[in-house]
Amino acid sequence: MQKFRLLVAASGLALLLPMAGLAQSTDDLRNMTPDERRQYMQSLSQEERQALAQQRRAEWQAMSDEERQAARDQRRAEWDAMSDEERAAARKQRGERRDNRRGAMRENWNSLSDEERAAAREEYRAKKQERRETWNNMTDEERAAARQRFHDQKGQRRQDGQRRQDRQHRGRQQ
Repeated sequence: MQKFRLLVAASGLALLLPMAGLAQSTDDLRNMTPDERRQYMQSLSQEERQALAQQRRAEWQAMSDEERQAARDQRRAEWDAMSDEERAAARKQRGERRDNRRGAMRENWNSLSDEERAAAREEYRAKKQERRETWNNMTDEERAAARQRFHDQKGQRRQDGQRRQDRQHRGRQQ
């Protein structure tokens, strides 16, 4: 029994050891250059990337509204500090990554068997139903707060888009 406990403890630590490296990496990721960050992410396994994404999502959700807005403002300031050439390069990179992801997703979808596709569709439906149930179980005040958050986020995206259009328009006039 003692050996069993030792074996279970050792295997548990072995499983947690890669996650310990991820625990500090969310802060380290912010300090990496884009190339370093890309190389680091590519070196991670799919499970490690998912764990990191969950960890970052949890950190974001744990932030107060003011902290989130400060993070958005910081990203906006970094974007505004870029030259037009840097912005164009960043947009091009983002488009290429998006296209690569879409291609990889399409390739992955096409490689699935009919049963796997059916399971994926069912998983999507289950998640959608779960969101619907969450919404239906909300109080009127919670729904109003959720609508307001959505509206604020949509407004922020529109405002960012308008800023982009204004800059592009000013660039054409000059």
